[in-house]
Amino acid sequence: MTATETARNRAVFGCFHDATNSGDLDVIEKTIDEVVAPDVVFHAPVPMETTGAQALKQVWTVLLRAFPDLRVTAEDVLADGDKIVCRNTVTGTHRGEFRGMPATGKPVSYSEIFILRFAGGRVAEIWGVVDVLTQLRQLGALAA
Repeated sequence: MTATETARNRAVFGCFHDATNSGDLDVIEKTIDEVVAPDVVFHAPVPMETTGAQALKQVWTVLLRAFPDLRVTAEDVLADGDKIVCRNTVTGTHRGEFRGMPATGKPVSYSEIFILRFAGGRVAEIWGVVDVLTQLRQLGALAA
């Protein structure tokens, strides 16, 4: 992987990250269509009935319905070869149904780490680890 390809991957990641913080599902879905391979392999701790880019769009639909003010702050972004690793802090307010729970109005702040593998300038594979335990505790679904 050349320095130019790594820089291109960082730029693609930045574009995707900016879209996710727009709060606009149309912008996010359009960006997914532009920068994510249609058959992306998506490994994450969420049940999915779809695969590929459609699964990623479904994740954002669920998240924005539940947390319309969702913000993802990239704390660390590391690029090596065809991969980018990002450690994020996610914040938002629970304003809609999430994991079977009605809106609570409670704020959440939790951590996640994602690894994105790029091929041909597009995201080809995603691994994610999300601190769902902290998220559910903050929403009152689990005892502290």
